[in-house]
Order: sequence, then structure tokens, then C-alpha cells
Amino acid sequence: MPRYREPERAKLRCGRLLVLLLALAGVALSPAAFARPRWSEQAAQTWYAKQPWVVGSNYIPASAINQLEMWQADSFDPQRIDLELGWAESLGMNTMRVFLHDLLWEQDSRGFTQRIDTYLTIADRHHIKTLFVLFDSVWDPSPHLGKQHAPVPGIHNSGWVQSPGAVSLVDPGEYPRLKTYVTGVVGAFAHDARILGWDVWNEPALEGSSDSHFVGAEAAHKGQRVAALLPQVFDWTRSVNPAQPLTSGVWTFEMPTPGGWPRIARIQMAESDIVSFHTYDSPNEVRRRILSLQALRRPILCTEYMARGHGSTFQNTMPILKEYHVGAINWGLVAGKTQTYFPWDSWEHPYLTGEPTPWFHDMFRADGRPYDPEEARFIREIVTANAGTGGAP
Repeated sequence: MPRYREPERAKLRCGRLLVLLLALAGVALSPAAFARPRWSEQAAQTWYAKQPWVVGSNYIPASAINQLEMWQADSFDPQRIDLELGWAESLGMNTMRVFLHDLLWEQDSRGFTQRIDTYLTIADRHHIKTLFVLFDSVWDPSPHLGKQHAPVPGIHNSGWVQSPGAVSLVDPGEYPRLKTYVTGVVGAFAHDARILGWDVWNEPALEGSSDSHFVGAEAAHKGQRVAALLPQVFDWTRSVNPAQPLTSGVWTFEMPTPGGWPRIARIQMAESDIVSFHTYDSPNEVRRRILSLQALRRPILCTEYMARGHGSTFQNTMPILKEYHVGAINWGLVAGKTQTYFPWDSWEHPYLTGEPTPWFHDMFRADGRPYDPEEARFIREIVTANAGTGGAP
């Protein structure tokens, strides 16, 4: 980011306040006045050199089953968030990846914006920045506002919902509403230093779980629709000129060179300011993916990893991410209503006789005890050993 003299700093602060007030008032800002291009490789690397080693979790409080329950007014729980982010801080974590939802903006844009600001104030108090996720193609394609159902016993992520849902994705008439959500949320916080970046779409076009409940509920031609909409979402996000970088994490990129990747992965990499990816694989595969992505010459964040029963652990993955100075954001902080300590196969075979051994995701029990004290010690030590600023290795 550029350096400012004091009068310029004052003007910038006033500008940020004006943007937030306009967003709270529902005033649309002109995209042409703010739009910025994709960052250059050098701009991305300059930004990354100023960051500490990015270490954290995908976060939702134990009291929420999904994005809607986390953020709706009657279930938003700042006290619980404060408690749990304190546990993350105790391990030296400095980043949380947090999912938003388009229906929340439609329901109550002003209140939603205020709750995001409350969350950011709490996170900042714990020296934690946030990577916000705007859209998500995973799990239940039929989200609804209001009270969410109780967790299904023994099943991993039994209440997580997609954004946009299938009904909105197949209806181009809904896209102006989705654009208003993106520009409203990002515009309100476009220059907020508490935000690390914007992950515009989580695992775009990935089908829902293998549970038969979702068969037939997914949007028709989902992959084609997402491939057409994803570049627009990047454009919408850039139209309000965010100071933070944009990304979307690649999940499927099996070919050795980017030119051979699937269409959506190519869009993600062509549009992202910084590179992000997901892996729940063995250390050799983690290393292979990093080496493939290094060809893009941009900072890299691993925004999902760590599935103990799948062979992905903190102890075998974090040292590799550290070696290549790749951000390390695992899935799951606190065991709660998402039940992601159960494995993926729980959709076919629910775990009804107790918790699995080992836990699949998550780090803390609901009362704050680490699931594995030795694991917690390892994380604290490896983070402390990398407490300096960033920069390429």
C-alpha cells in the first residue's frame, strides 16, 4: 500500500468513514469512480512482504451450524466469538477465514454490516485479521433465512449452505441482487486494515455432498453457470476498489501447467490478485501443488487443509507451508454445531456412538480444551518461530 503524509492520512480516514456511512445508508457508489485492475505480480509480492506468516483457521463459532446462523441478528454471538478467538490467539494465530452469505444482505444490509464491524473489532482485539468469503458452492444448495435446523447427529457439516443457492444461480434476474450484496459488503470495508483479503468464491461449482438428500437440488448446468458468473463477481468486487487482495482457491488442478487446468481453475488464477488453494492430502501432494502454483509468481495461501483421518495433519503439513512461505489456514477451530470433527464419510455412515478417533477437523473442544495438547504445542512453537514479517523464501 502507498505511504501517505499526515494530511493525506486524514483525508483517507474521512473517505473510509464516508464509504461506510454510505453503505449503511444503502447509497450505491459509482463503480467507474473506484474500479481497479488486477494487481500486478510485483504489487502482490510487495503486499505479501508486509504480512506476517499467515496462520489461522476457517472459523465459525461453535454456536452456529452455518453462515446464516453465525450472522443473523437473533443468533449472532459476539461473546462466544470473543472467547473462541482468544483461544486462537493463544496459539499465535493471526488470521481467520470467515464465510458470509448473500441472503444476509437482502435480509438486513445495515444490521449485517454492523455485525461484521462488531466481529472485526473483536478479531482485531485478538490481533487477528480476516479473509472473508463472499460465495460458496459447497453443501446444501437450498439456503433459507430464519431459524436453521439442528445438527443431524453424527454427520459432518450437516447444515452448511451454498451462496448463492441453486434458485438464484439459475436465474439471471437475481444477479443484480448478488451484485448489490458484493459491492455493498466490500464497499463498506474496502479500506479496512482489519481485513486481510476477499475470497470471492469458495470451491466454485463443486457439487454438494454425496448424501442423496441433495440429488436433484443442485442447479442445472451448475459448472457452466458458475464459470460465466465468476468473472463478473471478480469485476463487481474490484468495482469498489478494495485495498485488500482478491482470491479464489483452486481445488482441482491436476495438470502440471496452468494451461491444462479445468476451466474454472483457469478463471480463478487469471482473476486472483494472490493465489490460494485447498489440499487435504499427503505431504508429497502438498509440495507438488505448491510447486505447480509457484509458476504464477504470486503469493500463495493454503486456505483449507488438515484432515487427520485423511493423512493431512498440522505436524506433516505446516512445515512444508512454512518452507515455501505459504499461508496456512486449516479447516476448523472449535468443535460445535458444524460437527466437522466427524469425517466426510459420515454422510453415508453417521457416527452415532461417540466422537471419532482421531477427530477429522477442529482444534478445540467447546470448553476451550485443545483436542490434542501436543498438537497445540507444535502449532504454538512453529508460529512463534516465524513471528517476523513475510516475504518470499
